[in-house]
Amino acid sequence: MLIAFSITPLGGDDSVGDLVAEAVRVVRASGLPNRTDAMFTTIEGEWDEVMAVVKRAVDVVAAQAPRVSVVLKADVRPGVTDALTGKIARIEARLAEG
Repeated sequence: MLIAFSITPLGGDDSVGDLVAEAVRVVRASGLPNRTDAMFTTIEGEWDEVMAVVKRAVDVVAAQAPRVSVVLKADVRPGVTDALTGKIARIEARLAEG
């Protein structure tokens, strides 16, 4: 499955970059395939392992912020692997066709 999520610390300083970076560190340390862009971090793996990483990322932010907002979007497709890069490759191939 793919989980795209964003974590926003609330009620602290105006700058949230340091806390968001801590959450991304958790994701990268997980060893699961992942990608971070300006809006979301996407992780690929099995349900339990992906959700455990999201929880750890939220916990690291919650330890330093009085409130945390989380947005999640999931693509659940049992048996599919390499969806993180495969989806992008298929779109790029279609765009290249004209």
